[in-house]
This record gives sequence, structure tokens and C-alpha cells, in this order.
Amino acid sequence: MNLVKSSSSILRKFLIFNSVVFLVLGLFTFFYLNAIQPNLVKQRVEKHTVIINNTSNHIERLKINFEEKDLKNFLISTRFLFQNLERVQFFNIEGELIGDTNIIDLDQNVFVRSDAVIQENIDANSNIFEKDLSSEKSPQKKENISNLISNKKNEEPIVIEIKENNNFFIKTLNGLKIDSKVLGYIQVTEQANEILTAVEERRNFILRTVIAIAIAIFVFSIFLNKYILTPIAALVGYTEAIKSKDDSSGKIEKFLERTDELGLLSRSLNNMTTDLQQRTRRAENSSADLAHEIRNPLASLKGASELLENSSDRSEREKLIKILSHDVERIDRLITDYSQMLKDEASLSREKMKKIDLQVLVKNVVDEFESNSKVIEKNIKFKIIKEKPNGYDFQLFGIDNRLEQILANLLDNALSFSPNKGQVSIYIKGKKDTVSFNVKDQGPGFSETNTDKIFKRFYSNRPEKFGEHSGLGLNIVKSIVEMHGGNVQASNRTDNQRGAQIEVVLPKKYNQ
Repeated sequence: MNLVKSSSSILRKFLIFNSVVFLVLGLFTFFYLNAIQPNLVKQRVEKHTVIINNTSNHIERLKINFEEKDLKNFLISTRFLFQNLERVQFFNIEGELIGDTNIIDLDQNVFVRSDAVIQENIDANSNIFEKDLSSEKSPQKKENISNLISNKKNEEPIVIEIKENNNFFIKTLNGLKIDSKVLGYIQVTEQANEILTAVEERRNFILRTVIAIAIAIFVFSIFLNKYILTPIAALVGYTEAIKSKDDSSGKIEKFLERTDELGLLSRSLNNMTTDLQQRTRRAENSSADLAHEIRNPLASLKGASELLENSSDRSEREKLIKILSHDVERIDRLITDYSQMLKDEASLSREKMKKIDLQVLVKNVVDEFESNSKVIEKNIKFKIIKEKPNGYDFQLFGIDNRLEQILANLLDNALSFSPNKGQVSIYIKGKKDTVSFNVKDQGPGFSETNTDKIFKRFYSNRPEKFGEHSGLGLNIVKSIVEMHGGNVQASNRTDNQRGAQIEVVLPKKYNQ
């Protein structure tokens, strides 16, 4: 189904995005890890270069001959220069070894020696212990050093990284200058296992972090698909099922109880769908009711027109013409009121509620009715009675013109039933959470045992005034009241007076 594919594509895009991010981070991590060791090695080489330069300065200052014997004495006297170093070697300009800390028995705290030391007697003129350098002057070693020296093209030191017996060594070879002249070369060797340890620790930390992030993304992807994408697909399926009028699929009941945003969306969608279905049913029922209501005056029009055509009696013709006029007026009233009702229902959902004083609203509507010609002709009196138990006010949130329409329809209904010189009373009551108004007339009251039917569309119990009323007024009242979250009830008066009463109760605050 396309809907499922759409939701799945979100997950796919999410995974692709994270994969791209992982790839970019992986490249940066790769370059970072590759740069760690060279940077740490560079720091060690800089340290070695300082040692080599200091050694050159000491040899120049002390005027040491760059020969094997003098270098041995120099190494003894300046051993502090080579502390914590694995090995320091001196080579002449041809690459021959002429000095080596490994063949001198220095303080064991100064040098870590890897070679056995052959101890000799000390004469009065010597401060050193030595062994034969012949093993260090093999042709192969000389050839390697000579190649390194011959390939050295500038003043930058030659750096060699070696792993031996699970140990990591850094060797730095650079020239020894006296008076800007290269007399030979010095090679510094230092064990640097901590560099490999640091690189390994960083690599392990990054690897653990990547694994943790991957697991988090995987878990979030499952959560995203199960709790977000799947419900969204179900909601879309629900709308498609409604569109195709398939009630057997697309159910979303299991999402309605959720308290998160998807639950709110599900409830809103379900409420909207229910409201639209109700409006559709109301429109269908209204159309059928309107067709039924128009059919009666049309039949009367047809019969009267046929009789009028064949009648020659003047009084009879006038009577028939009056019937025709009455039926035309009835049809016009039905169509006009029905059209207005549909417009009102459509606009109700778009209008915004605001704070209204019901007392002021009732007074304004009554003032308009008192100037109505029909009210003047029948000499009807209006009386407003206010009740404020516990001092509650008459403020509420609503649509002012719609509330005026409710009261106007009720007053018009009461006016139709009121006798000449009758009185219509409007009782206003304010409570803690609700306000209400009750319209009472002095007419014949309701003959129906079930007064709920008077709120149905096109219902009328006034056949003698068939052309004056469409039967939609009270139905419109009920629709507007329910839209405000209130309720309306009709009954005969309960105060020992003849007449009918219709009470409207509205909440002070109502969320649409």
C-alpha cells in the first residue's frame, strides 16, 4: 500500500541520514587517528632536536674533538643531557660509529641499557668503563647510516620509527655543527610505548562511542517505526478507508487512548470525521425533508391551478388565488430558511467565541422586538427577570450574533403563540459554571407528550399559519446551543400559568 511505503520512506530517510553522518564522522575519525601518532612523534623529535643542539653547543663550547676517545669522556661528563633516553650515538662524516651510550657503563638511573657491559679497570687518566665498539661497527650498520646520511638533503632531522620486541622506538638523526660546519651526526633513540598506548586508548574510546551511538540509533529507529510511523500509517489508512467508504478497515481505536501528540491527533481526526459524517447525514436528511415539505405545497399549487383554470366563479377564483399565493409563500419560506440554515451551519465552525454579557445581549434583542410591527399589533409586553444566586454574573464565552439568533427565534416562536395583550417573560440566571435564559409565553402550551420532537427540522404544530413558519427555527436553536456546548429543553409552564417555556443552559467557558 502506498501509505505504508510513505511511512517506511521516513524511516529509510532517517537511516540514510544517520548513515551519511556516520560516514562523515568515520572519515574525520580516520584522519584524526592517523594524525595522532605523527603529532606525538613530532613532539618527541622536537625534544630530540633540542638535545642534539644542546649537545653540539656543549661540544663546541668545551672544544671536544669529534673522536672516539674524547667523545667517551664527554659522554661521562655530560650524562645529564641524555637522561631518560634509550640510546645516543655519534657518527663521523662517513657514517662510522665513534660514540655510543650503550657501550659506556653510566648510572643505571640515567640509561636503560639493552646491551651487556664489559667492565674494565680504571686507570688514573680515565673516568669511563667501556667495551669494544667493533660489534657496533659492522659494515651493514655503517652502510645503513651512510645511506641515511647520503639521503639527507636539508637541515631537517631524519626520523625513524621502529617496533622491536613489542616495543616502539623513535630514532632522530641530525647533523652536529661546529662553526656552521657539519663534523658528524648524532642519533637519539627513545622508547615511546606510551604513544602507541595513547593511540590505542583513543581508538578504543572512539570505537566504544560509535558502537553506543549505533545501538542508540537502532533502538530509536525501532521506537520511531513502532510508536510514530506505524500509527501515522494507520491514521492515513483510516482516512483512505473513510474516503472509500470502507468501515471494515483503517480503525484507530487503539490510538485514541494514547496521551501523547499522536493520541491527540487520533482523537482530533476521529472527532473531525464524526462531525463531517454527521454534517453529511444532516445534509442528506435535510434535503430529503425539504423535498418532502415542498411536495405538499406543490401538490396544492397544482390542484389550485387546475381548478382556477376551469373555474368561472369570481369568489371561488379569489379563494384559489389566495391558496396559490399562500403556497408560493410557503415554498419561498422553506427555501429561504433552508438556505440560511446551511449557511449558518457552515459559518459556525469558522466564527470565534468571545466574552459576552448575556444580560446586555437579552436587553438588545428585546429592544429590537419591541419595535416590531407584529408586537405592536398584538400589544405584546416583554419582561426581563434576572436571577443571581450567590452573586454570580452573566458572563460567558460565545458567538454573540448566534446567541442573538437563538433568543430571536425563541421570542418569535413565543410571539406566534401569545394572545393579544399577552406577556413574554425572559428569565436570566447566573451560576458558577453556567448561565441560562428561559423564555415563557402565555399561549396554549405544547400538546405533544414528547416535546423533543419540536426541535426536529420542518416540524410545526401550527397548520393554520403554515405559510408564516418553515419549522426550522427551533431546530436552528438546538444546533447553535449544542455548538456552544449547552442544552435546550421545552415544556409547559410549571408556575401554574398557561403557556410554554423553553430553557437554554450554556457553559460559561467552552472549548470548541
